[in-house]
Amino acid sequence: MQKNMDAAGAGTGEGPAGSGADIGASVRGRLDYQPIVDRPKLSLPGGAKVAVWTIVNVENWSPGGAMPRAVLPPPMGKALLPDIPNWSWHEYGMRVGFWRFLDALSSRGLKASFAVNGSACEVYRRACEAAHEAGWDFVGHGHVQGPMHKVEDQRDAINKTIEAIRELTGKAPRGWESPGLTETDETLDLLAEAGIEYVCDWVLDDLPCELRTRAGDMLSVPYTVEINDVVMSAIEKQPSDEIFRRGRDQFDRLRQEGAETPRVMAISIHPYLTGAPHRIGYLEKLYDYILGHDDVVMWTGSEIADWYRGQMADQKG
Repeated sequence: MQKNMDAAGAGTGEGPAGSGADIGASVRGRLDYQPIVDRPKLSLPGGAKVAVWTIVNVENWSPGGAMPRAVLPPPMGKALLPDIPNWSWHEYGMRVGFWRFLDALSSRGLKASFAVNGSACEVYRRACEAAHEAGWDFVGHGHVQGPMHKVEDQRDAINKTIEAIRELTGKAPRGWESPGLTETDETLDLLAEAGIEYVCDWVLDDLPCELRTRAGDMLSVPYTVEINDVVMSAIEKQPSDEIFRRGRDQFDRLRQEGAETPRVMAISIHPYLTGAPHRIGYLEKLYDYILGHDDVVMWTGSEIADWYRGQMADQKG
């Protein structure tokens, strides 16, 4: 793959990338179309067929603005601030739900990738320290919870997020998941220039793939909008057991296909959703189902990135 993407291909050349009529012009230039049947043959340790990773998303919802999501519509259809019930819905996740995640994962010897807003490292310091103590893999998730398109200075927000994580953990995050998976035409270039090694925003494959940036290649690690509780619980409003039913079926199919070439499966969860009492047991049930198979590895995003890069280097060497 071409190692550098021409900066002119990432924007208009005037102002922020994608700010003119060519919005989205960079997207197809980031990667080639490569069907999964044409991907190089890969192998996981011990002949495993699936690499499963969990992403725990921790966000800072400002009480002074509109909530990113809502469980209750505003009275008489008129939005009011502060929005106490919907802010509290999310806050419950950090006061209670997060700790259910920590127990569910730790009791099974599992480590999560921890996608965290930079500002949440201070607002929810106790939870972030617990994630660090548990050995979770920190992933940048924007500085505040809001789309990258609305960030006035993306470079500054990215750097602030990296530094907040570095201050708490002692090292910079290797991965990045934009709030809402949002990117402008310039975001990927700025992330690469800041030293980020992999992103989770491009939900377009069951295997990692390289994305071109003006600072060299960036790896896309397979994330999910399928086994994702925002989609299942907040948007589709599926029954409490949906994460188990859908997750089991997703795993079974990927495992079947993984006999030919390994697959990556992501499980994306939020404390205020799957951390609720009526849902957490189904997440635990899904983990127990997956762990009942001996041809699976339970990894973090960084471990998947290292595995893929190692496999590709071996094939080139």
